[in-house]
Amino acid sequence: MDRLDAMQVLLAVVDAGSLSAASRKLNAPLPSVSRKVAELERHLGTRLLVRTSRNVQLTDAGRDYVDAARQIIAQIEDAELRASGEYHTPRGVLTITVPITFGQDYVLPFAYDFLREHPEITLNVISLDRVVNLVDEHVDVGVRLGELADSSFYAVKVGDFDFVTCASPEYLARKGRPSSPEELVNHDGAVFGQITEPGWIYQQDSLRLEAKPNIRVRANTATATVTAATRGVGIIRIPRYQVAKELRSGALVAILDDYGSPSFPAHLVYVRQGLLPLKVRVFIDWMAPRLKRALNDLAAFKPERDQPNG
Repeated sequence: MDRLDAMQVLLAVVDAGSLSAASRKLNAPLPSVSRKVAELERHLGTRLLVRTSRNVQLTDAGRDYVDAARQIIAQIEDAELRASGEYHTPRGVLTITVPITFGQDYVLPFAYDFLREHPEITLNVISLDRVVNLVDEHVDVGVRLGELADSSFYAVKVGDFDFVTCASPEYLARKGRPSSPEELVNHDGAVFGQITEPGWIYQQDSLRLEAKPNIRVRANTATATVTAATRGVGIIRIPRYQVAKELRSGALVAILDDYGSPSFPAHLVYVRQGLLPLKVRVFIDWMAPRLKRALNDLAAFKPERDQPNG
């Protein structure tokens, strides 16, 4: 029996929650996964898992063994990284995950500049508008927008972003420009995703206001929502970075700027088990100050106000 392989299979079962889920994760036959766990239990002379029809649970002995196995696997991975020189020279494959639009417009241009400075690093980019599990998907660094739900990761804050309400000049000329959130009920709008809250949230001094227009378009991508606005369908409220180009070009006009938006943080997050590979450290050191400047510039940019219409 290959004990190291058996440990890795056991950890996959525990992390996935069941033998069948681990089988899919490992791309291995279910009988093979079950056999390796059983062989490990026979070797140790104790039961590690309690199997049910839907999931598995650790016994007390299993809990202690899994904790020790995680440390052993982490030490082996550290030893391999040391042997390959990744702690002394930035090299190897660096996997990052980024939100689609924010990644395309802000993160990736800096990341590609980073590659020119570090020719021994290869970049693997995962662009998705969902939270990626860094451990399960073997990601080195993730860009997270919004409050962090998982406090087990290390995080470097790179700034804040807010939301902006905007519409095309053609729409405002045709339908008029709302001067307060309450007037949104007389307007058409488009949203990204299924909006279930009572309305869009605005702040003025200590007041919290909620309002939204009559929703004409619901889209599952931010790009489709922005396109609806530029084509004059209606008003949108969206993270400012999503429409920075359109605001600069005049394709969209910011409205209701006197009513503030709650701000949300942006972080670089990573998992640290043992020493941090140098490729990860130099990437974070490169990326963090550049994203901070980009977000600060975005927050400071205020296009010249369009004159109210109607």
